[in-house]
Amino acid sequence: MFIYKAGVIGAGTMGSGIAQTISFSGLPVILKDVDMDKVNYGIQLIKKIYQTRVDKGKMSSNEMEQKMALVTGTTSNEDFKECDIIVEAVYENAEVKKKVLTEVEKHIPENAILATNTSALSITELAAAVQHSERVVGMHFFNPPSVMKLVEIIPGLQTSNDVVQDTLTFAESLRKIPVRVKECTGFLVNRLLMPYLNEAAFIAQTGTATILEMDEAMRQFGMPMGPFVLMDLLGLDVCDDVANILYDAYGSRMQPSSLLLEMKQAKCLGVKSKVGFYTYDESKTSKFPEILQKLSQTSPQGVRPFSPVQSLLPMINEAALCLEENIASPMDIDMAMMAGTGFPSEKGGPLHYADQLGLDWVLQQLQLLTKQVGERFWPAPLLKRMVAAGYLGTKTKKGFFNY
Repeated sequence: MFIYKAGVIGAGTMGSGIAQTISFSGLPVILKDVDMDKVNYGIQLIKKIYQTRVDKGKMSSNEMEQKMALVTGTTSNEDFKECDIIVEAVYENAEVKKKVLTEVEKHIPENAILATNTSALSITELAAAVQHSERVVGMHFFNPPSVMKLVEIIPGLQTSNDVVQDTLTFAESLRKIPVRVKECTGFLVNRLLMPYLNEAAFIAQTGTATILEMDEAMRQFGMPMGPFVLMDLLGLDVCDDVANILYDAYGSRMQPSSLLLEMKQAKCLGVKSKVGFYTYDESKTSKFPEILQKLSQTSPQGVRPFSPVQSLLPMINEAALCLEENIASPMDIDMAMMAGTGFPSEKGGPLHYADQLGLDWVLQQLQLLTKQVGERFWPAPLLKRMVAAGYLGTKTKKGFFNY
């Protein structure tokens, strides 16, 4: 099915960014929210994105006006009657999303796609709320949508293959990199990213490295920013919430660091509260030093020296588990982490990087850290089988990839 017109529900930062991305591809898009003040706010956000492009000389004022003419606002689902795809981007709450999807389904064509921009909720559960669950698919854009290239496409149990293929094609038409992901808690990128961020928080608790040292080391490794700058940007409340969702789904290997909860309770949430691991307003004072002092009294000291490689082992191990569960292909896993998190392209993503390190070395380190630190380093069974069979990576010309 060719998509001629799209709709977006939710005129906040994400919804507006998605609508801008759609209009930038040349498609007309309708942006909806509960009242016109919110709709107009969203349209202004879209205009601001385009104005930034004009200011940088990437498009002319005339081109901006042509793109803005493709965007219309509404407060009524009836205006979606000619849309081929609706992207829901409202508050991350299952009941709210179910209500939105149920209501909009009454007003759209029979073959229209209902895409949800959820970053963590079950697609299968959301789809079960509507009459035609086969038309519901996860379409997870990354923030900001106008910049980030990755889009995770997540079918629910009921989603038809045609809907999946049409959504993948639609994402490509938006000049995005779509990655098909089997439904699981955290999907792909968040499931791999959170263990890495959580491990950085655990290391900070032990006092084996400062947050400045870790952030600088990861920048030197090739990441666009260090883990603590990234957590401040994401919001420490969001990080703690995601960590607990993953812990509930996957158990002890995802045990959240106490540091995230303490920072959340102290309302040191990062950039949005002007104070987190770092301070973004001179009038604010971070409680991080005193929280760290409190936690250091109960945390094991000097468990191991910090190194970028070892801090990435939880991500590599989770990538192996995702591969074992057929969440995504090896190439898509690496592509998603490069496009979605900025994992350095010269290292090829976590699976390619593991092959370069040697899977026997990776397994040895995970087993050592399991003894020293605990079950969050328990090696993926796939790693053990590969090493036993001599699939060691680049040095044997076969690992997660063939060389």
